[in-house]
Amino acid sequence: MGHYRLGVHIRFDVPADPAYPGRVADALSRVRLRKYELIGAVLAAVGAIGLAVSGGLAWGDKLSLLCMPLVVGGLLSMLYPPWVRWRARRRSGRYAVEGAYDITDDNIMMRSGSESGGIAWDGVARVKATPEFWIVYVGRMPATVIPRRLMSAEDAETLRAYMAGRGLLPPR
Repeated sequence: MGHYRLGVHIRFDVPADPAYPGRVADALSRVRLRKYELIGAVLAAVGAIGLAVSGGLAWGDKLSLLCMPLVVGGLLSMLYPPWVRWRARRRSGRYAVEGAYDITDDNIMMRSGSESGGIAWDGVARVKATPEFWIVYVGRMPATVIPRRLMSAEDAETLRAYMAGRGLLPPR
């Protein structure tokens, strides 16, 4: 990765919006739980194919006994991520506190209420863009989000160019 200099200190506030923590939880859980939806779809498809095939076979009853749990397990696996997101959104409303981001060449500092923490850019593996957030990955795990909609358009473009210069986002 190159050493692309931001040259601008980006700071912005996060209002105490009860819906904001839910949107953050939703964005992070979508990334973390995608594998359950994919595995569930494969299990349900294999089970459904097995059930369709089992009708014409002499040992079809035994095959259908095996395939039915695959279908049910696949459907439950596909329903798990939406259930987790719904619970996270429902619980997160009580965590609505004012916060702020302070982004420099070296790190991303976040404050939420009386808590604060940061991530050094050198530890960021990649950044994924969604319509509302940049999801910041440390290793293979999403670590935090940067809310693009709360930034000025100029700061958002400066940060996007900085992340692209570091190889964390694809250039436009």
